[in-house]
Amino acid sequence: MKKIALFASGSGSNAENIILYFRNKNGEKNEAKIEFPLIVSNKADAYVHERAKKLGVLSFTFSKADFETGNVLQHLQALGIDGIVLAGFLLKVPDNLLQAFPDRILNIHPALLPKFGGKGMYGSHVHEAVVANKETESGITIHSVNANYDEGAIIFQAKCPVLPTDSPDDVAAKVHALEYKHFPEVVEAFFQ
Repeated sequence: MKKIALFASGSGSNAENIILYFRNKNGEKNEAKIEFPLIVSNKADAYVHERAKKLGVLSFTFSKADFETGNVLQHLQALGIDGIVLAGFLLKVPDNLLQAFPDRILNIHPALLPKFGGKGMYGSHVHEAVVANKETESGITIHSVNANYDEGAIIFQAKCPVLPTDSPDDVAAKVHALEYKHFPEVVEAFFQ
């Protein structure tokens, strides 16, 4: 059974969706052979901790310094973690984690990279930029994580139309639907 840590900075809806997908998939046969015993956040007040509690999953908050000094890495290693999924995690992944989990860190971005990626491009900022630039489509990009924001190898993309009348909230709703549909399946394929 592979143990994957989920990293989230906010609401945690993608983290919850992934956990529930694998719980349903694993059932008694453990078909997927992947579990998510831990949620890591950089924000103590993030709603993801409430979701974790409801799901019976451990969750911890670490400071930015904890990530950079290796305290988070030590914690992950002590729990036997095999990989990491970023599900709305806003900090840059430090080198110590990149080296400890080479090609075993996966991220989702709410746009079709390479457009609208990079530092500061997350959540509503992305959807606002998509609408402001009069894009005709948006979507999701699931990619491996490297030392640069949103520049890892693209694993999967899915598109949705952006209508001239769409607000950033409309685009966000379409993108969230793609995230919920595709992210768990891509996580499963990636870690198997």
